[in-house]
Amino acid sequence: MGIVEAIAEAVRAHPAVERVEPIGSRARGTATELSDWDFHVAIEDFAEVSADLPALVAPYEPLAAQWDPLGDHASYLLIFAGPVKVDLIFGDVPRSRNPPWRVGPDTLAAMDSHFWDWSLWLVSKRRHGMNDRVRGELLKMSHHLLRPLGIETLPLSLEEAADHYVRARDRLEARYRTRISRSLEEEVLPLVRAPHRDHYRPSGLRS
Repeated sequence: MGIVEAIAEAVRAHPAVERVEPIGSRARGTATELSDWDFHVAIEDFAEVSADLPALVAPYEPLAAQWDPLGDHASYLLIFAGPVKVDLIFGDVPRSRNPPWRVGPDTLAAMDSHFWDWSLWLVSKRRHGMNDRVRGELLKMSHHLLRPLGIETLPLSLEEAADHYVRARDRLEARYRTRISRSLEEEVLPLVRAPHRDHYRPSGLRS
């Protein structure tokens, strides 16, 4: 069983979960090889499920596991080696978007997870040829994540955003005398920097 099926089955087995259904481009058959694996999760008790999710996915060793800071509804975002991105979407659970990040030694690792998750999602959008969407998201990323890091220049590309981010993160690590894992960066940065003239390549590959 692949990691995607394993996660879906693990969540489906939770006693407070009613259904786990694939949605999005994977379900429609319009995905590229880097598209998210999106699942709608119907639940009886969100508090119970959300409390159990970190322990439930931990055996599968996600490189990142976080609640979407900017979603209009609760979504648990996972990245595994590959990279493989799995989003567990609780579409019946509305939430308010978080304010821009507050930078500190206690938030740097979470900001790193958010940046690389966001970048991986945008690489997929870029491969679909959604250049206007990517530019709009870079503006949002600048406001929410890059400016708090001290990056005032609006990035004009994913590559530029990554270069600015890495330099700012490294400076902050030196200031706080800490170092966070590079596992996500090693998975996502090569995709950010890869040639991207192949705007749209549907794929039936399983992750």
